[in-house]
Amino acid sequence: MASAETGTDRVTDDVKAVADAVRDHDRFAVVTHENPDGDALGSMLAAALGLRELGKDTVMYLTGSAPMPAEYHFLELDEIARDVPADIEQRVLLAVDCANERRIGSEGTGIDRALSVIDVDHHHDNSRFGSLNLIVDGASSTAEIVRDLLRELDVALTPEIAEALYVGLVTDTGRFQYSNTTPKSLRLAAELVEAGADVHGIFRHVYETVQFAKLKLLARALDRAQLFEGGRLVVSYLLKDDFGDVGAEEPYSEGIIDSLRAVEGSEMVALIREPPRNEGPARRISLRSSHDEVDVSAIARKVGGGGHRQAAGFSSERPIGEIIDFVRREFSLLAQGVDPAGS
Repeated sequence: MASAETGTDRVTDDVKAVADAVRDHDRFAVVTHENPDGDALGSMLAAALGLRELGKDTVMYLTGSAPMPAEYHFLELDEIARDVPADIEQRVLLAVDCANERRIGSEGTGIDRALSVIDVDHHHDNSRFGSLNLIVDGASSTAEIVRDLLRELDVALTPEIAEALYVGLVTDTGRFQYSNTTPKSLRLAAELVEAGADVHGIFRHVYETVQFAKLKLLARALDRAQLFEGGRLVVSYLLKDDFGDVGAEEPYSEGIIDSLRAVEGSEMVALIREPPRNEGPARRISLRSSHDEVDVSAIARKVGGGGHRQAAGFSSERPIGEIIDFVRREFSLLAQGVDPAGS
């Protein structure tokens, strides 16, 4: 297995090395990124449940004040604290699905005070902010890596762990429709179903329990959608007041960009959102592409963001018009074969 030393940090694709580090400690705090999606929450919950199966003293926390996405309320998320544990100095911080430390939160995340930091992720541009970094960019999801880690730790799959992992797997692969769906991910899905994951129940909760306010929010995004570059680029936006007007919470914007990506002939989609909270960045921008040749993570990295080749994002204080101009310019460079990261 390949590993590399960078100062006191270690980058590895050796699951055994991470498992050994887990065995060497007894107290953990599991965290994921702000505004979590299905892979973030599923990976965090599965990791915490697995650590507890080993008898580890484990807590979960999530920074920021945004409410949990309603579609994941059927998972065991009640124990997730919204503040850094008071005893974080005595715990190993296990960060899952976090491409960089900024994604955990703007400040007071506990990274600088934890006993040590284990970074488990599948984003190819992960900043390797941990003391030990398990980054597998070929994995379909962080949930897939967590499963490998739990297997190495000899943690048996309970129905609860299997369900959490399946949520991460099915959402990050777009119900096994995205290009990150692999034979391994499909075999993992079968294994999780055999272990007790309720496929129909998960589908109903995640995809068929849609709040009416979310549909109203989607309607506003669709109404504002614009086509550029001959229809190859789709851009839309949500204003801060939109959330209050339709009675929607911030997580309701999750998944709206996928409706925009379905536009015929589109190669890239951008959704600009003004969060309804008076904290954090003024605007968050999500980017999606329809095929691997359009690397939206290169665009996001140019302005301090990151993500996957086909799904990335960044934050900005710029006005919406300037953000649209930036996205149009960078997409045009991509269309010309110019790497945005080097432009």
